[in-house]
Amino acid sequence: MPTLPGKNRAKTAELCHALADETRLDILDQLKEGERCVCELTDALQTGQSRLSFHLKVLKDAGLILDRPEGRWIYYAINSEAVEELEELVGSLKATRKTVRPSSRC
Repeated sequence: MPTLPGKNRAKTAELCHALADETRLDILDQLKEGERCVCELTDALQTGQSRLSFHLKVLKDAGLILDRPEGRWIYYAINSEAVEELEELVGSLKATRKTVRPSSRC
């Protein structure tokens, strides 16, 4: 039976951790529409800047988002390469068998 990609299990765990929070999912949902600055995200999510910054750091450290400074502002966007990596991860979780085995007693 295939296993999760073994080359970087720590990275897989980091990606899953980053996605395991509603606020971070809300941030990603906002970024689906394109690049956003912190002030736009703060307004859209109705949250404080320090809380938002914490979640942006988790997403950035996991590689799920990219940042781009422009003057006084920092703009964030989804990292499309990370999305492709996630698609591969989810694909690796698919069962190779189409039938369900009868349950055993062990």
